[in-house]
Amino acid sequence: MADDTAILTPRTRDLDGWRELATQLSLPCRAYLGGDWHSAESGRTFTARNPATGEPLTEVAACDTADVDRAVAIARRTFEAGEWRNLPPAERKARMLAWADAITAHADEIALLETLETGKPIGQTTSVDVPGLVGGLRWYAEALDKLYGETAPNGASSVCFIEREPVGVVAAVVPWNYPLIIAGWKLGPALGAGNSVILKPAEQSTLATLRVAALARNAGIPSGALQVITGLGHEAGQALGLHDDVDAIGFTGSTEIGKKFLEYSARSNMKRIGLECGGKSPHIVTRDVDDLDRIAMYVAYGVWYNQGETCHAGTRLIVDRAIKDELLARVRQWADRLQPGDPLDPDTPMGAMIEPEHADKVMGYLQQGRDEGARLLFGGERVRQDSGGVFITPAIFDDVTNDMRIAREEIFGPVLVVIAVDGLDEALEVANDTDYGLGAAIWTQRMSDGHRAARALRAGTVWVNCYDHTSINAPFGGYKQSGQGRDKSLHAFDKYTELKTTWIELDT
Repeated sequence: MADDTAILTPRTRDLDGWRELATQLSLPCRAYLGGDWHSAESGRTFTARNPATGEPLTEVAACDTADVDRAVAIARRTFEAGEWRNLPPAERKARMLAWADAITAHADEIALLETLETGKPIGQTTSVDVPGLVGGLRWYAEALDKLYGETAPNGASSVCFIEREPVGVVAAVVPWNYPLIIAGWKLGPALGAGNSVILKPAEQSTLATLRVAALARNAGIPSGALQVITGLGHEAGQALGLHDDVDAIGFTGSTEIGKKFLEYSARSNMKRIGLECGGKSPHIVTRDVDDLDRIAMYVAYGVWYNQGETCHAGTRLIVDRAIKDELLARVRQWADRLQPGDPLDPDTPMGAMIEPEHADKVMGYLQQGRDEGARLLFGGERVRQDSGGVFITPAIFDDVTNDMRIAREEIFGPVLVVIAVDGLDEALEVANDTDYGLGAAIWTQRMSDGHRAARALRAGTVWVNCYDHTSINAPFGGYKQSGQGRDKSLHAFDKYTELKTTWIELDT
């Protein structure tokens, strides 16, 4: 696979066209360190598999502490040499924009790699994930020469100015559910600010991120400023977390692993940790709404998009008892339309679960819900088993109480739990009774109730009369055990920069 040559095929393909393109791909399988491909020093590998077929894709380098040490040393040398951080912001901007253009030129190839390794539908990786990565990189690139410092008001005898400086060596640890989009959320501000960045993708989703990183060098980004370390989380990820020469970690993933990174920081050099972790987002519907068809669509996509493997998915439907049955009848119609299919078919709305182990976990929660006394209205079935892949149909539990495990723990699959309430006050009480606080939503005809709910809900993002509306210019992150710090928007620079105060006395 040549780094400077796009696969020149039409951008519009049917199922057979994507299958044909898949046969042409060379699959990146080694770590990308210092501008070159490297096997793990130990020689070990792990198998990347296609979750839609169960078939192996390639063997990927299983890096560990020795490889992390090598990557960090390269990153530190690059940072101290200043070949990236000392460039004028306009020049860093130009190179990042050139990188985004290169990704766009290879967009079909990159989207296909992500679909093959994650089971995400190709219609979504082409229209959402790759454009989301490119858009994020371009937005942060354009911001670089528009960020101003500050001057503190200290009178005429002194000048006190405050500037942002890159923190140093940053490790970006990204998950498998949106590997490209979330990589863009980290790389945009971290790399743009002048840091040397080591990207650690989840072991289930390494191929597309490797391809993206390899395009950076020809765009003029120094080889030591962006590297990709492949490997298992408890080996390569832990090694980054414990490394005394890594200055910051930007992590997206489960709350369980987020807590481990806080521990790693305490055990090592007190590196700063930015976390975007789990969620159990409440989706409130009040009795005064008048467009249940529209709300049903948002409820369905809010929980079942991306196979339910979304951290801020609206997994708890908290609905007024007076309209519950009428709304659920409409949601069920959407479930019938959002059935799993071949991820390479552009018309497929829902793909494969990431791996058999995760599918087993989701099925375990479905059994747990039944054991707890919740009523499974429909779904939660394993289908397309003759494909060799792992597919689960959209499911809804009714008669759920907020103390059940299925209402309190992140299932991370296509499972909606329904909690009936009487009135907005009870809805808000139930909504906030959770360890998480990533997202929340309310539907109401009374805008005063919308304002009241938005103030009361303890979540990083609150949607009123919509769900999952988003933009790169709006910060994203959570309250409570959903994390700390923010991705997206200019606020993301806070995680990857230091504030320096320079005080100059003039009467000397």
